Amino acid sequence: MVPTALGALLALLPLASTLQSPGTQHRGRMPEPSEPTLRRLSHYLLAHYQKGSRPVRDWRTTTNVAIDLMVYAILSVDEKNQVLTTYIWYRQHWTDEFLRWDPARFDNLTQISLPVESIWVPDILINEFVDVGKSPHVPYVYVSHHGEVQNLKPIQVMTACSLDIYSFPFDVQNCSLTFTSWLHHIRDINLSLWRQPELVKFDRSVFMNQGEWELLYVLSRFQEFSVKSSDSYAEMKFYVVIRRRPLFYTVSLLLPSIFLMVMDIVGFYLPPHSGERVSFKITLLLGYSVFLIIVSDTLPATAVGTPLIGIYFVVCMALLVISLTETILIVRLVHKQDLQPHVPEWVKHLLLERATILLCVWDRKKFSQSRTQSLDISRQMENNDSTAKLTPYGCEDPRECGSVGGTRSTLAFAGRTEGLAALQEVLRETTAIRQLLEKREEFRDVAREWLQVGYVLDVLLFRVYLAAVLAYSITLGTLWSVWRDA
Repeated sequence: MVPTALGALLALLPLASTLQSPGTQHRGRMPEPSEPTLRRLSHYLLAHYQKGSRPVRDWRTTTNVAIDLMVYAILSVDEKNQVLTTYIWYRQHWTDEFLRWDPARFDNLTQISLPVESIWVPDILINEFVDVGKSPHVPYVYVSHHGEVQNLKPIQVMTACSLDIYSFPFDVQNCSLTFTSWLHHIRDINLSLWRQPELVKFDRSVFMNQGEWELLYVLSRFQEFSVKSSDSYAEMKFYVVIRRRPLFYTVSLLLPSIFLMVMDIVGFYLPPHSGERVSFKITLLLGYSVFLIIVSDTLPATAVGTPLIGIYFVVCMALLVISLTETILIVRLVHKQDLQPHVPEWVKHLLLERATILLCVWDRKKFSQSRTQSLDISRQMENNDSTAKLTPYGCEDPRECGSVGGTRSTLAFAGRTEGLAALQEVLRETTAIRQLLEKREEFRDVAREWLQVGYVLDVLLFRVYLAAVLAYSITLGTLWSVWRDA
């Protein structure tokens, strides 16, 4: 009996220890803290959330998406490819009817951030997108207890833009950013503006204003459009208006060209009969050609049109060529040549009479006339001297020579026959010399006439050239001033 009772007692000992251990363990364990509010709310919102459908309880309810943007920087403007690269801060918010809660049940929490991949997001895209930029990824959105979802993210936008470079470097560009739902109709997703249009228009609070381009304003407009009479789509257009800062291009492109043109005008004051003017203008033309080669990479290039500054450079080059041609013509006229013909009468009438009155060059004409009269007087004196030397005996009065000859002896008369032949030879040589001098004087008169024509024509062409350069400069300056103040 004793062994049996001992065995039963030993069998009851483990059961007694088992009954005692739960109480002991309960008293020694610390109470576990409750689950964090953010985790509980996130689990409550996303446990049975379906992001594959539009978040409305009634399918007839339209989801209104309010959007807004702020331009942060103008990164690049590619005129050749017609691409504008900007960096914007984009904001949008909408109401999700399945993301609502009572703040009293969640420790008065009214706002929470949720992963953007876990909820429904509207398919709002930019129609002008041409390439995916290097935009940072923002993985979260803010959700309020009313179900309002705010999606804030920076975007590097590479969009197609019709760039007009005709007024370069004083050009103003207007590029549009069109936000629209790529799939949903306006009865499903409608767009609106987050802020007032006036606030969006002149908002430069985050714009980096130290680059080549200056932000003027941002216009916004809502419109509906349809494709082939199908359902309408809602779109929000933002017009980003920017203006180029022209100081760099004015200093590096316009001023050197203006200086070269001024030196070309100053070169007209060099004497036309010297060869220095031709070499000077050739040097200017070569220098301008090198200048155009250097600045060719700076000018914007498009297949549509040419900027006005490119036309300006071409016209300046043409003016330099015309100036060089005019100089060569004047040098050709005033250069002394022995076989140069006489000045035609119509040229004398137009240039030496009419043009001198028009150009007010009376002093030069009087100088040329006085010089011509003095040369005529000297020529008459030379003719008289040569006639006096033709007398056989060297006498000034022929009667004296006759009386002296009458009193000569018969021996002297016999030798007169032999001296007469020698005298006739001297007469022929003197006549030839006289003809040569007259011919030379005639050539001098012709050269003097052409020199006078060259001077008058040089003044006429210079004033015409100067008037053309001034008219061209005033026209371009007026256009660029209007574009600059626009």
